Amino acid sequence: MYNPYYFGSMYFDKTYFLVIIGVIISMIAQANIQKAFSKYSKIKSKKNITGYQAAKYILDTNSYNDISIKKIGGSLSDYFNPATKEVALSGDSFTDTSIASIAVAAHECGHVIQYKEGYAPLRIKSWLVPAVNFGSKLAFPVILLGIFLSQQKLLDLGLILFSLALIFQLVTLPVEFDASRRAIRVIDESGMLYGEELDGAKAMLKAAAFTYVAATLSTALQLLRLFLLYGNRNNRRD
Repeated sequence: MYNPYYFGSMYFDKTYFLVIIGVIISMIAQANIQKAFSKYSKIKSKKNITGYQAAKYILDTNSYNDISIKKIGGSLSDYFNPATKEVALSGDSFTDTSIASIAVAAHECGHVIQYKEGYAPLRIKSWLVPAVNFGSKLAFPVILLGIFLSQQKLLDLGLILFSLALIFQLVTLPVEFDASRRAIRVIDESGMLYGEELDGAKAMLKAAAFTYVAATLSTALQLLRLFLLYGNRNNRRD
């Protein structure tokens, strides 16, 4: 049976350690990607190719004429939107000739190739988006309402809604790993980067992938904490 540590009238919930672990993992992942981006954004490609040129080359080579490329604000805010058929590159990725810019642009084009080829995990991810958006907004309110009203069914529903986020992130992992694999392959085959440059692109994308792993672990730990607290509540009632 789960028990908190009591200190007088106060108590320390042991499950907070799960939250702390998740936060630490996420912080390490963010620090790692920032370090990698800072390093490889300072190393210019020998062929002086911008991220935009890299993305355009990949799209043109595959005859993806219906996919557009646009410039957006922010840093590491790049994405591919299947709904609008747009590859969005942040300012640095769009105009810079660094290894990081080419790696990021190629990664997003990796998602385009997935989309065009009907890559199953990407399709599943797209299907899950509406449910995840709905569930993420309602999960905690439903859980809190279930605790307040002592309603088992509401607690169960809240946990199910929250678990949708974890399922979504689990599906996202192979999508991101595969996009990076495709990116490295096209960078290598095209000769945009080679030798140590290619190794740098691999390191950059590996650091980026770790952020998704960290997010998934953090969500899993939060869900585990909810299950532990939920189990404790059942034990008290029993």
